[in-house]
Amino acid sequence: MKHFKTISEFHAFRNLPKPQHPLISIIDVGGIKHLRDDEPMPLTFDFYCIAVKRMQHVKMKYGQQPFDFNEGIMSFMAPNQVFSIALDKKEAALQQSGWVMYIHPDFLWNTHLAKTIRQYDFWGYALQEALFLSEKEEATVNQVMLHIQQEYQSNIDRFSKQIIIAQIGSLLSYAERFYHRQFITREKSNHEVLDRLEELVGGYFNSDDLVSRGLPSVQWVAAALHLSPQYLSSLLRVLTGQNTQQYIHAKLIEKAKEKLSTTSLSISEIAYELGFEHLQSFSKLFKTKTSLSPLAFRQSFN
Repeated sequence: MKHFKTISEFHAFRNLPKPQHPLISIIDVGGIKHLRDDEPMPLTFDFYCIAVKRMQHVKMKYGQQPFDFNEGIMSFMAPNQVFSIALDKKEAALQQSGWVMYIHPDFLWNTHLAKTIRQYDFWGYALQEALFLSEKEEATVNQVMLHIQQEYQSNIDRFSKQIIIAQIGSLLSYAERFYHRQFITREKSNHEVLDRLEELVGGYFNSDDLVSRGLPSVQWVAAALHLSPQYLSSLLRVLTGQNTQQYIHAKLIEKAKEKLSTTSLSISEIAYELGFEHLQSFSKLFKTKTSLSPLAFRQSFN
């Protein structure tokens, strides 16, 4: 794996001119025509990456997931995420357009964005969960990017960083809005995810080995659905108002209510069967979700 600590190092690796600022860089990806002979190789760096690209005959791998860039998409990578790029063996050169911006965390130091940038869920999305932009949306983000580029290429003064930070904030806010739109407009595929989630979690709680398996984790559920945990939670919040953990807990409470109202099992036995190691943990969660203790809920049926 090749790791880059600075943006300048990455520019040199890609045979690009030195960045005009050591902590932020904007690249026209159409100017990158060839990959290195030793690629694909795993790459990672210590800075943020925001990109809008269209790439022909190029396969990119993010972690273990391949992705095709033939459509115009907006993608985000946080520091230390692993990726690689491979060119179709039939092609001699890259065919791509768009831009990419690299931002070192030091550029954000002592700004509001330093504290808020990681609050955007899309930094944790897998590459195949990238944002598919409409033409109007792509024009909007490109316009913001143009403002950043103009400021980046101007003479640096005491206002430059403040203006660039504000524009980056706008770019992230637009991305969050457009992702929300994507969750809603991709209704068929998103509801297919909900159906698979319902079947997966329902089957898990109906299995006979909850005692040995314990409660399902958000990571396990997301992996079973071939989604990143952050993307799944964001999707569920838009479609159901719950994140993944809340959804799991809701299904758990449904199962607990069923056992409390239809069986003679003790509350300790029910907690054990539902994968809880400690009765107190089960009772606390149940009361948090229903405002009743398990015993009070059971007594309400008598």
